Amino acid sequence: MGSRAAEQRQARLKTAWFHILLALADGAQHGYAIRRSVKERTEGAVKLYPATLYGSIRELSERGFIEALEGEEDPDEDQRRRYYRLTPAGRDALADEVGRMQAILDQARATRALSGA
Repeated sequence: MGSRAAEQRQARLKTAWFHILLALADGAQHGYAIRRSVKERTEGAVKLYPATLYGSIRELSERGFIEALEGEEDPDEDQRRRYYRLTPAGRDALADEVGRMQAILDQARATRALSGA
């Protein structure tokens, strides 16, 4: 099981998944708040339509990257809203993806074409 979790973390995250995990890194949020956070953070470049958002939430939950808050942990009394938070595996997957992106950026900056040399 340990190797499968490592394989899941090493695989590149889907764009929607990355943005959802990044939104949840700031704390638990409900679906609409995640959607709004992603739109604001990307200045409208990434829009999570409901089918993509909730399908991604389901898949991230199945993979153990996020979990729904239950009962007293839920910060909202509105029963229609379900709040989600990162799990340790989700935080690791996000950190792995950020590291992967940083390595690509570092490589791009090191090329002659981008360095002006």
